[in-house]
Amino acid sequence: ATEVILGTVNKTNMTRIWNKHKQPFDLAQGKANTPLKRKVFVAMSGGVDSSVAAALLKERGFIVIGVHIKSYNIDGCGERDAEDARRVAEQLNIPFYVFDFEQEYKDRVVQYMIDGYKNGITPNPDVMCNREIKFGLFLEKSLSLGADYVATGHYVRLKNNKLYQAKDSNKDQSYFLWTLTSGQLAHALFP
Repeated sequence: ATEVILGTVNKTNMTRIWNKHKQPFDLAQGKANTPLKRKVFVAMSGGVDSSVAAALLKERGFIVIGVHIKSYNIDGCGERDAEDARRVAEQLNIPFYVFDFEQEYKDRVVQYMIDGYKNGITPNPDVMCNREIKFGLFLEKSLSLGADYVATGHYVRLKNNKLYQAKDSNKDQSYFLWTLTSGQLAHALFP
C-alpha cells in the first residue's frame, strides 16, 4: 500500500484546501472544478426558463435549492407562480423556499417606476428588479445561507464575469442585466 503524507494540518494548509474548494465553475466542462459540490440557489419564477435552469444545474452536479421570490403582486398570479415553482422543485427533488421581498420590491422597483414617470422618463422596472432584488437582496441572502452561486433563467452568456449577448439574439436578455457588477456576476450562473 502507498502511504500518502498530507503534511501538518495548519492554517496555511487549511487555507490552501479552502481556496481549492472555492475555485469557480468551469463552464466549458459544465461542472465544478473540484470534487466538492457547489451550492446554487435558483430563482424560480414558476416559468419554463428558471425551471429548466434548475434541472440543468442539478444534472451538472450542483446542490440546487429552489427559491421563489415573493414580490409585489396585484392580480393574484404570484401565488399560482409560487405553487408552479414548488411543484417543479418537488419533481426535481430539490429543497424549495420562498423569500419574501414584497416590501423591498415596492420600495426599490415600484417607487422607482412611479418616480420615473413623474420625472418624465421611461423607467425599466425589469432592469431595476434584476439589480436590486435578484442580484441584490436575493444574492446577498443566498450567499449568507451558504450558496456559492445564484442562477436565473435569463438568456445570456457569461464569460470571465462579463455578460455577452445570448447565442440566439432573438431570445437575448443581456439588456435587462446591464447594471450588474463583476462582483455580482462572479456569483451568477445562467445555464
